[in-house]
Amino acid sequence: MEIKVCGMRERANCQQLATSLVPDWMGLIFYSKSPRFVEDKESDWISSLPLKKVGVVVGEQQSVMREKISRFRLSALQLHGGESLDLVQELKATTAVEIWKVISVGEGIDWKAMEPFVPHVDRFLFDTASASKGGSGKQFDWGLLEDYPFEKGFMLSGGLTVSHASAIRDLADRIPQLLGVDLNSGFEIAPGLKDMTALQAFKQELSK
Repeated sequence: MEIKVCGMRERANCQQLATSLVPDWMGLIFYSKSPRFVEDKESDWISSLPLKKVGVVVGEQQSVMREKISRFRLSALQLHGGESLDLVQELKATTAVEIWKVISVGEGIDWKAMEPFVPHVDRFLFDTASASKGGSGKQFDWGLLEDYPFEKGFMLSGGLTVSHASAIRDLADRIPQLLGVDLNSGFEIAPGLKDMTALQAFKQELSK
């Protein structure tokens, strides 16, 4: 399964991630209200890291998204706001990056509302609904995913910790569209600073 470590920001921590853990994706948060917000001045060293980078945006202007793609050498955009279908279609048609659409999960999932996006995104990402737009440390009811109706792959997020690895393996056995996991607050020493020992333990447990 793929591993994305999100909310990365500290230089030494990012370099350690790239050399020791080597996840499939590294997530950068471009939402100014987040305690894990990455500023443009960090782009020189971040863009040079040998990892595929995902830029997380929330209701951002399209021009800003394109600027982030170029500045940080992104491989994917993770749309975490209420982006319209028209915007998603245009981004998919006119950029070279993958487009990930976040579905914020509360008590249920509106599959019909998701359906129009299926042809225009590379994957969905299910996260726990929160005012902070991610990084809440809270888990939603994974049982809702048992009814997932699309062939399109998706990522799982929302309060994941080392203790969830076994249950995630079981979930992937039942739902083959589950491509991987998005790890953030459950592996932090402080906002934006990840515990490499915990990440390594999760990676090992997930691969059993």
